[in-house]
Amino acid sequence: MMRWSRALLNTLREAPQDAEIVSHKLMIRAGMLRKLGGGLYTYMPLGLRALQKIERIVREEMDRAGAQETLFPILQPAELWKQTGRWETMGPGMFRVQDRKEAWFVLAPTAEEAFTALAKSEISSYRQLPCTIYQIRNKFRDEIRPRFGLIRGKEFIMKDAYSFDADDAGADASYKAMFDAYVRIFKRVGLAATPVEADTGDIGGNFSHEFMVFAESGEDGILSCGSCGYAANQERAERQQVRVAYQTEAGAAERVATPGQHSCEEVAKFLGEPLDRVVKSLVVLANGKPVMVLVPGDRELNELKLRRLLGGAKIEAADEATVAAVAGPCGSIGPVGVSVPVYADSALEGAANVIVGANEEGFHLRHVSLARDAKVTQFADLALVREGDLCPHCGQKLAIRRGTEVGQCFKLGKKYSQAFGATFLDEKGSPQVLTMGCYGIGVSRTLQAIVEQRNDENGIIWPAAVAPYQVALLILDPDNPEVVAKAEALAEALEARGIDVFIDDRAERPGIKFKDADLIGLPIRVVAGAKGFAKGGFEVRARTEKDSAIVAPEAAAELIAERLKSL
Repeated sequence: MMRWSRALLNTLREAPQDAEIVSHKLMIRAGMLRKLGGGLYTYMPLGLRALQKIERIVREEMDRAGAQETLFPILQPAELWKQTGRWETMGPGMFRVQDRKEAWFVLAPTAEEAFTALAKSEISSYRQLPCTIYQIRNKFRDEIRPRFGLIRGKEFIMKDAYSFDADDAGADASYKAMFDAYVRIFKRVGLAATPVEADTGDIGGNFSHEFMVFAESGEDGILSCGSCGYAANQERAERQQVRVAYQTEAGAAERVATPGQHSCEEVAKFLGEPLDRVVKSLVVLANGKPVMVLVPGDRELNELKLRRLLGGAKIEAADEATVAAVAGPCGSIGPVGVSVPVYADSALEGAANVIVGANEEGFHLRHVSLARDAKVTQFADLALVREGDLCPHCGQKLAIRRGTEVGQCFKLGKKYSQAFGATFLDEKGSPQVLTMGCYGIGVSRTLQAIVEQRNDENGIIWPAAVAPYQVALLILDPDNPEVVAKAEALAEALEARGIDVFIDDRAERPGIKFKDADLIGLPIRVVAGAKGFAKGGFEVRARTEKDSAIVAPEAAAELIAERLKSL
């Protein structure tokens, strides 16, 4: 048990101005966290206890799924990262340091390279497969804009696991085992986390699922179908294609003046045409080479889809000089007559009688048929999916919600094992490349996500499994020996049942103690006071309840233990 009089704990009536979302505000106000610098936070004793309980649950479920715990150095040699090319591709997002011999190192933002290097040295035979190893470790990323407390910081705590298998079938089984473990983990910590299809990002691989916590403050848009259950991150989401309506030929392309009209919205309004009749033409660099991309005028390009289409190419915006050299002045470009590859959204396949830039300042072309007047290299799903689009599985309308990622599973395939030459000998003695999976949980992010999802106007509402303490025992009369003795006896009885107790023994007014108890949000509040004992015992209520029940001292421990099972 812990007593407030001995605890390093100060609650705040108001949150600091830089705390933007409710969970960040509450964790600062409740004394769980303190800011050390931009994107850097100190875990205070109560916050650390909750974090450690989450870590324990993660370990138990990883072990249950057959994974083995390891611990890797945070400081990793640059050579590992150069071997996969991510020394360059992850760029300024990594913290890089030199030692006194001027050798370069990375403060690990993730651990694919290190785990694969270990597998190469330790796994040599099919008899050692499947093998899944994990760690719970601090990670570092040089975020452009650290914000929202633990949700996006420069240093964070992550559980990362990696599976190694002989083939795709084995990798699928390992993926399912980890996926199922994640479902159990988030259920046990009291977090409603929904798995959605996701992009693989800098990690790479064949496919991925994110576990998302829905909240208004979420950084990601999640498209979901209420009919069939389809759900995907907006970066990954697909839609049932609805071709543009303007597919009737209308004679030869016509050059029309559009002075001062550059955006699709301006051109559509100037010509008196619907916005989706104007084709948005963009020039981007794919691995440094210019390509043109076409999407309907009322749509936005999804660069991640383009990157996947082009085999993982690095996509960058082209500068005005490059755009001019490829097509013409920005705001007046189009696909007619250009010599670079042209990729178009599937909705434009067969499109005719549309409007495109004429590749000269102040002019556009009407009545354009993409099949007749332009040379499209490939049609593909390239547009960002939005609310109201049709589900790719059942055709019902998609809804969008905001969410925060707390975990992700990747099927990596052989991307990293191939780069490191991580092989094993099969039953015939032939060398084969290991097939990998990758599985991460943001442990520190999960801590704050619980608070973001479980709170009310008075403070945090901790689930019993991860609450810093399970019972808040408020002694209203700390100078009354009889009250203190009964409170101490209850605390000892609860501790004997494995229930951890936080005793508020301060010489403060009851109102202050009640407000602080609600702010900190421990699952059960027990009030020990002379008035309560005069009525028959302790006043007991769950954090989610408004009214207290009077419980006789001899029955209190058993009743509290039973109540905690459902909280």
